[in-house]
Amino acid sequence: MLRYFLRKIGYGFLVLLGVVIVVFLLFNVLPADPARLTLGQRADVTSLENVRKELHLDKPKAVQFFYYLNDLSPIGIHSREELKTSLNGFALFGIGGEKVLVLKTPYLRRSYQGKKDVWEILTEALPGTLVLALAAMIFATIAGISLGILSAVKQNTWMDTSAVFASVIGISAPSFFTGIVLAYLFGFVLSDYTGLHMTGSLFDIDPFEGRILNLRHLILPAITLGIRPLAIIVQLTRSAMLDVLGQDYIRTAYAKGLSRPVILYKHALRNALNPVITAITGWFAELLAGAFFVEYIFGWKGIGKVTVDALEKFDFPVVMGAVLFTAGIFVLINLLADVLYSIVDPRISLSN
Repeated sequence: MLRYFLRKIGYGFLVLLGVVIVVFLLFNVLPADPARLTLGQRADVTSLENVRKELHLDKPKAVQFFYYLNDLSPIGIHSREELKTSLNGFALFGIGGEKVLVLKTPYLRRSYQGKKDVWEILTEALPGTLVLALAAMIFATIAGISLGILSAVKQNTWMDTSAVFASVIGISAPSFFTGIVLAYLFGFVLSDYTGLHMTGSLFDIDPFEGRILNLRHLILPAITLGIRPLAIIVQLTRSAMLDVLGQDYIRTAYAKGLSRPVILYKHALRNALNPVITAITGWFAELLAGAFFVEYIFGWKGIGKVTVDALEKFDFPVVMGAVLFTAGIFVLINLLADVLYSIVDPRISLSN
């Protein structure tokens, strides 16, 4: 089992390395001057040159990439001054002069616009995205599995046809289009009846009471984000349940006199959950990454909105950090998915 996890972690690091290379190349071919973005359009030549030297922009691209990898690596070589001012870590031992080997949190550099550490910006925005993705996934999982079971049990009835038809529409509709429609209908036209609004975050700021939790703002973005995974889960659950319900052991269970709910939920559903778990874990990771436009449409403060705002301002460190952060979440969730497979289906061996 340990060897299996080490191998998976190794694959994950290779994926992250590929993402780092692509992200670095992508944002280093764009026609924008990071030094001027940092200092503004009225900066003098001397200041621009100092910033270019500080950001290693005066070096060849290969050297810049090495510095970028050194910043991202949890173990890197830095000056004592950098350790005091920029890095969150501690020195392992000196390497001559001012250079030390440092064990640190991956350094995603600083925002060009706000001069704030990118890691701090992302960790502040992460709870909003996590809450939104989790709410969307809970909604999609509960509704999707329930509708999938109903569709399989009521095969070839109007319930089955309606569930399949609705799932096809859900898969076909892009999230940004669905978000605009839901925001307009329920957050504007019917706002007096629903009590919902087109925009809003998890917390409202009251001048007297401070931060106030407002879960109503979560409803529309969570439903918008959850519609597509819900549609996938409905079809996967229906297909898997139909396959399992035709197995011999299910007929044996009926012959033994077991009640229908026990057969459906204890025997059939458990063995039909593998493809559903794959969809749930994969979609949860995708929701964390794909909430960009949903957060932007509903004004929800999360990584997506922060990233889109950074793109508008050409704040490359924030965008690059968000992409790498999301890729890391993908790798972690895929690893957790393998653990869930072994728990749900003992036939799966982690050592294989």
